Amino acid sequence: MSVISDLVATPGVIAAGEYTYRGDRFTYDGQLDYETARMASIMCRATTMAVHMETDMLKHLKSDCGCVPPRGWVVRGDKFTVCVVANIFCFIDNASSSLNEVMAYMREHVVSPEEMLV
Repeated sequence: MSVISDLVATPGVIAAGEYTYRGDRFTYDGQLDYETARMASIMCRATTMAVHMETDMLKHLKSDCGCVPPRGWVVRGDKFTVCVVANIFCFIDNASSSLNEVMAYMREHVVSPEEMLV
């Protein structure tokens, strides 16, 4: 099974997907319609780029900030949470999912481009 299908099979996961860093393609599985998933992938890519810019700025302020390179980000709202590691995104229902379990799985199974180069 793929990381995306494993995530979607996790209780409380609404949808999961993958986007390209170029922004020209995405795939997804779960309870989102195509247009919502497309917009989600655009939002996740844009936020990932912003997080990378911000950590680069922190690195210049303090060379050993411990946050470079960033592996991902999380935004928790009232009803659902968006988790991104590398270029994999996951939407979870806060009432029926464990953020800790989802993030532990993503940290263990999603390889970032920086890690591939090592």
